[in-house]
Parts: sequence; C-alpha cells; structure tokens
Amino acid sequence: MGAGGAASQRAQEARRQERLLREQWQAARRQALRWDAVGEGEQRVFAQLLVLTARGWRLLVDRRWSGTRTADADMLLVGPGGVFVVDIKAGGEPGDADAAGLLAATKAAESAVASLGMSPVAVQPLMVLAGRRLDASLGRIRLLGEHEVGPVLLSQRQRLRVESVRAIADHLERVLPHYAGSALDRPLPPEPEHRRQGASDGLFDLEGLRDAALKGAMRAPIEQWMTFLHPDQVALVRRDWSGPARISGPAGTGKTVVALHRAAHLARRTTGRILYVTFANNLPRVQSTFLKAMAPAVADRVDFRSLHSWAQEFLQERGVPVRLHGDKAETAFSLAWKNVGRGGRLAGLDPAPAYWHEEIDYVIKGRGLTRFEEYAAVPRRRRRASLHRTHRQSVWELYEAYESLRDERGVHDFNDLLSLALAEASRRRERPPYAAVIVDEVQDLTLVGVRLLHALVGDVPNGLLLVGDGQQTVYPGGFRLTDAGIDIRGDRGQVLRTNYRNSKQILDAALTVVADDSFEDLDGMRTPGRRDVDPTYHDGDVVRVTGPTVDAHDRELLNALRSLPDGALADTALLCPSMRLLGHYQRLLTLAGIPVCQLEHYDGRAVAAVKLGTYRRSKGLEFKNVFLPQHDTVFAHGTPAEPTGGTETPATAREREELLRSRLFVAMTRARDLLWLGGVAG
Repeated sequence: MGAGGAASQRAQEARRQERLLREQWQAARRQALRWDAVGEGEQRVFAQLLVLTARGWRLLVDRRWSGTRTADADMLLVGPGGVFVVDIKAGGEPGDADAAGLLAATKAAESAVASLGMSPVAVQPLMVLAGRRLDASLGRIRLLGEHEVGPVLLSQRQRLRVESVRAIADHLERVLPHYAGSALDRPLPPEPEHRRQGASDGLFDLEGLRDAALKGAMRAPIEQWMTFLHPDQVALVRRDWSGPARISGPAGTGKTVVALHRAAHLARRTTGRILYVTFANNLPRVQSTFLKAMAPAVADRVDFRSLHSWAQEFLQERGVPVRLHGDKAETAFSLAWKNVGRGGRLAGLDPAPAYWHEEIDYVIKGRGLTRFEEYAAVPRRRRRASLHRTHRQSVWELYEAYESLRDERGVHDFNDLLSLALAEASRRRERPPYAAVIVDEVQDLTLVGVRLLHALVGDVPNGLLLVGDGQQTVYPGGFRLTDAGIDIRGDRGQVLRTNYRNSKQILDAALTVVADDSFEDLDGMRTPGRRDVDPTYHDGDVVRVTGPTVDAHDRELLNALRSLPDGALADTALLCPSMRLLGHYQRLLTLAGIPVCQLEHYDGRAVAAVKLGTYRRSKGLEFKNVFLPQHDTVFAHGTPAEPTGGTETPATAREREELLRSRLFVAMTRARDLLWLGGVAG
C-alpha cells in the first residue's frame, strides 16, 4: 500500500474510532447521571471509566461511593494495563488524609491479588481530580486530571490478557464485597432533553481518547515499564529451588525483571543479605533504583554490584593486596606480542593482536588454566579458529611472556582480580556472607567469575540464581555451567518464551540479523539463531534510512530525533558500535541542542535526554525508541582484510562477524516501539 492509501485508511479508522467513542461516551454519561449523590465532575470521570468497560476493562465501584466520602477509594479498575485503585476528587487539592486513604485501599487490593500470585507492582493507586488538567505524582500515587485519565488509561500497554482481566476482577469482587461491578449498559433509553442540554461533552477529551485507542501510545516512562512483572511470571519469582537455578530465554522475555523481583522476594523471606551481580558496571545503579521503587522496604538489604568492583572490595576487606592497573597490563601485553607473537605462527592465523589477547583473557586466564597441558586439552568454546598443538604452544609462550612482563611491573589485570577473589573465597570456609546470589547477564562472565560467585553460596537451596542468554553474548569465548561444577537439574532450569518488550516488527528485524548463527548456550545445547518466541506486542515500527554520505545520514538522524513527540527523548537511546562513533554523535547532538545522558551515568531515573552509549553498554536496558546510526559500518570496520591469495573468510574473521552480529542483535532488541536503522551508501 502506498503512503497515500495508508494515510486514507488511517483517517477512516480515526473517524470510525471517533464515532464509536462518541456513542460510548453518550451512553456512559446517561448511566453516570444515575449516581446523583455525587457531583457533576465526579460523574464525568465515572463516565470515562465506563467507556473503558466497552473496551475490555472491568470497573468495580464502591457501594458506599457518594458525596459523604466514606470510602478510601471509589473504584477498582482492572484492564490490559493492570489494576488501578481509583479515587476521584472534586475541588481542592488532595490532602494527606486523601493520600493515606488511597494507599490503604491500594494495600488491601495488593493483598487481595497476592493470592492469585500477582506482584504488588501490578497494582497502582490513581487519584483523579475532576475539572482539572494534570499529570503528576504524589509519592507513589499518580495524579491525573479528568481530561487526562481516559487517554492515559487507554494508552497503557497490554500487560494482562483478557482471561487475566476477567479472573482478577471476579476475584476482587468476591474478596472485597463492598465493591460491585459496573459496566456500560446497552441499549439505554434515550436521555431526557433537559438532561441532554446540561450534559456537554466538552470536557471529554474525545480526540485524546481516539488517538490513544488508535496508536496505543504508552505514556508512562520506560523506567516504570521495566519493573512490571507479568502475572504469568510470579510463580517463577516465588519458586523454591533445591539448589542452583538458571533462568534463560531470548531477548525481551523479562529475565531481568524476574531476577529483580526474585531479589525482593528473597530479601523478604530471609534475614541475610542478597548479592545481585552483573558484569557491566552501569547496570547495578539502574537496577538498584528500580528495586527501590518496587520494594523500598527491603531494597537496602540487596547489594547491587558489578563483579569486578565487588571482588576488589572483597579482597581489600580481607587484607589481600591488589594492584589493578589496566594500562600497565596492556603495555605488558603489547611488549609480549612484539617479542614473541608478531613474528610467529599466530600472526599467520590472525595478525590482529586483539584476537590473541582475547584468547589469553577468556580461554586461559578466564578459565583459570595454569598449565599448558590443561590448555592443550580444553575445548575453546565459541572460538572458530582451529588451533593445533603447535599453535597452542605459541599461544602459551605469548601468555607466559605477558605474565612475566606483568609481574615485572608489579600489576594485576582484571582476570587476576577474580582469580585472587576465588582463591580467598575457597580458602575461607566461614559462614557465607550472603543468603543468596543472583547473577544477571551470566553469559558475559568468565568461568572463573562464575566459580567465584558459586563459591559464595555453594549448592544451598535458593542460593544461586543465574540469569542470561547465550545468544546475547557480547564477549568472545564461552563455557558450560558444568565446567564450573554447577548442576542445573530438572525444573531448576527455566526457559522463558514470551517476549514482553519488542514489537513484532522489531523482533523480526533483529532475529534476521542472527538467523544463521546457531550458538551453544551455557547448558551445552546447540540452539538455532532464529528461536521460537511468542510476541505479545504487534504495533511498532522499524525505520531504515540510507544516506549517500555521513553528513546526509546525520541530517536524517537529527530530523528523526526532532520529530519525536514531546517528552519522547526521555525514552530514547542512541547506540553506537564503537567509541569512535560514540564521540562523533556526542558532538553532533550537543551542537544540535539535543540533550544527552551518557549510559555510563544513567542511574534508572527518568531524565529528559537521549541516552547515549555503546551496544555493549546497553545490555540489560530497554527503551521505547532506539536509534542505531551507521549500523551498517559494524562489519566494514570489524572484519579484517582477506588473506593474500585466497577468497575464503578466515575462521577468526567469521568468529568476529558472529560476535558483531550478536552485539547488533542486542542493540536492536533494546527497542520497544521504534527502531531506527541508519546506513551510509557506498
């Protein structure tokens, strides 16, 4: 369909929605007038909520609802967006007593749905101010004017299925008998003329409701969405595991949300501290902020740390000297490559020293190998180059030269930090410092890192939870959990299949990138790149733009960012494959007057700026809109030149390309609603 045809079809649908909403509004107004004990403003708000019942929502009204305000909350509203405890105020500002009453009613609703296995996060207090225009917050309570309440509720993303809405509403009506169901009755008798004349729909935001119903715009900040636990996942959060457990699944299936709620659950039921670890050093700040919003009563008992920062503090507390110095360690490797690597066999396989640095980091030191015979026999998982024994001898010579030069300088590298911590944790057998350890993005850790975290809690029930997905690996090398002495048996390995994040269009585009790249997950299973995923969201956009030059491409990018709706920059990320491009777009956006927040400084609080970072830095995060400028340069910059005299791509280049595709896949799947892919021709 051409652009003109699509626009015409959209206009027809908008007109149809407007007619339908106007009919529903008129019927709802007539029904609301029956509640003559409340004021006209409250009736108008009630009518808007009744309109929602014609669109799959369930409305329960307090039988005591009247002008006397004997109820703490006037209504309970259950729909695709969750459970809302609603209090309607006419005139004046909400006071402390109003807020306390609404929160008490919310707590009662939370207790009521808990028996269904629902998380308290699914229940939201909402105060609607009749005759006002407002969208603000009062602590946990969201404040909305009567103009805003309809569009905001209609524009909520679908979080509950139809059968869940029905079951939850029926349950609430049973356990809270003072609330009775109310719905838009049809047909209703014609409204008397004298009533119709006074029942103007001028305060009914028809255009706003129409746009909300048509576009499905999700107005809540992305940070609020990222902590929502789907009811289908609550049982997983509360499950008792007899030993170490693992949660895996494709991108967007809610693994991190489950892990966060698991941390809160364990903190409530134990007296010890909970350690929540990830590889990236920016994620702990974000996840800590989310937990404080989700479960403030227990948030101070969960330690969010990056693995290396935790290990360094652990060693310092125990008096183990650590001399971590990345730059000096890099210098030691450069000299080792110059002395024993550059002119030897390894350069013939891959002249890039980075590949062999990774071999040492992820295969030798990352696995804790200390003897050549161990290295000679170890499977080099996720490494494509086939190394004969003579090649491995050359790698070992490079490793020994590096270690000697590093020791001369008296410094440690990041792998040494983890090895020292593992030795200390294994040596000391006192009471474990943590009741439980949760590891997010476990596929990004080295084998030594996983062994270290396992050593903190061992195989005690509910002690170790590993969360991650091998397809989203952004670092070379790999391992199996059995290599770490971790046995995931039976139902202690859970695979999530339902995607709650990405629209179908975005998910399809991302899966196309990795469709041909099968991968070995941490359980040793070979898994196809295009996996079966059940998407729940079908209304998103993938925009592809190719400019003849970088300047033309960048103009298109700026135009696209500027054309986003008001406030959308707060839910937008611009991600780059390299630090070089990151610097370029930092300068471009700053000169264009577009506010920027570096992902390394982002702490999970809503900020009105584009989040800017690398593909790897975006791990574990999600955004409504994701822009990937010059994404097509990933492979042009990452693939080495073909060897002289041959047309076959070398194994190391294939490995690098797979890793680059995995990183691009991760970046693409950060997008919820809009994915913008920019390219440069030629």
